[in-house]
Amino acid sequence: MITDFLLALQLVSAQTGAPVDPIPECLRALQSTFSARGINVETWRAHTRGLTLDPRVLSQLNAQPEFTLAIWDYMAATVDAERIADGQRLMMEHQSTLEAIRTRYQVDPAVVVAIWGLESNFGRGMGGLPILRSLATLSCAGRRQLYFRRELLAALRITQAGHFAPSQFVGSWAGAFGHTQFMPGTFEGLAVDFDGDGRKDVLNSAVDALASTANYLRNAGWRPGMPWGVEVQLPRTAGATAAITGRRVTHSLSVWTSRHLLRVDGTPLVAAPFTARTTAGLFAPSGADGPVFLVTRNFEAVYRYNPATSYVLAVLHLADRIRGGPAFTTLWPTTDPGLSRAERRELQTLLARRGHAVGPSNGTLTAETRAAVRAEQHRVGMEVTGRPGQKLLAVLRAAVPSTPMLR
Repeated sequence: MITDFLLALQLVSAQTGAPVDPIPECLRALQSTFSARGINVETWRAHTRGLTLDPRVLSQLNAQPEFTLAIWDYMAATVDAERIADGQRLMMEHQSTLEAIRTRYQVDPAVVVAIWGLESNFGRGMGGLPILRSLATLSCAGRRQLYFRRELLAALRITQAGHFAPSQFVGSWAGAFGHTQFMPGTFEGLAVDFDGDGRKDVLNSAVDALASTANYLRNAGWRPGMPWGVEVQLPRTAGATAAITGRRVTHSLSVWTSRHLLRVDGTPLVAAPFTARTTAGLFAPSGADGPVFLVTRNFEAVYRYNPATSYVLAVLHLADRIRGGPAFTTLWPTTDPGLSRAERRELQTLLARRGHAVGPSNGTLTAETRAAVRAEQHRVGMEVTGRPGQKLLAVLRAAVPSTPMLR
């Protein structure tokens, strides 16, 4: 068993005091499993020889922003003015392709474009880590090893089939790759050649990636013409909070109406294309005091793409904003709202001006940026959290000397 190999290696490391890389022995054990039989010896030797543990990958395993950031911080950085404008521009540029994708897969093109925006910032950030090394690391260390072993074997089959040159086969720390960050197993099952060049090229062809994403959502149960959900207001009763049982507990809109839920603007829930028989679950990502939604099966279809509710909400709200829809009516329950990416870059610039070594002002909340935030929070008497928000940004802006008028 692979687990036995890892335990033995840990024992050797403890006895000798020298770190032992678990990858070589782990891969040898994996090669002997039934699941690896579709990968020939030549492929295995050529593409696993020399693979070593990548500590950068393990450091990311428990640091995903959709799970570590407050929902208002995550939404502020993902659904910002820049991403909305980029999405609207790309909807126009790819209009004919997106309409063809809608026709074939019956999936809302704005949702596909929104996934493109969140997954790779519209192709600008597809990741640069070797897929095989990342997946070997995750197959042999950390949590969810069984899942990542399946993905590693899929990646080796992709390489064996010649879909991508090994030097080109790079992506995220988790082994996802391309414009919309497909995992290898997803690529094998659902990637399509939509541009007609004979290749399912989600790495280099945005067209193939967008169509493949639509194909995924169709297979995940996307219902054409059905909104993903609607923002609602809870009844003003003592038991309203107790009624939030989670989005997986679904009822028809007629039942929700009988429980005195209304749309956030006070109008009835049932309005086209919703009917009284439409089923939905109640989703309150920040509790009863923040925005609350009734969500349909289309919310769940995107959840299958990435099982993080904050991610799903960001994708679907971004799609609405790309189509020209409004922001949520209800404010997030915080006195210190989050920062957009532009505001994060501004914050880093202001921190650098105050002598903090934060690196490039690119909007990424690095450890150096958070350390500088803590230092400034301490200086100005704020609670020291390392979390940047609008309050600290306002303080730093006010500290910038005004430029004297030229005479």
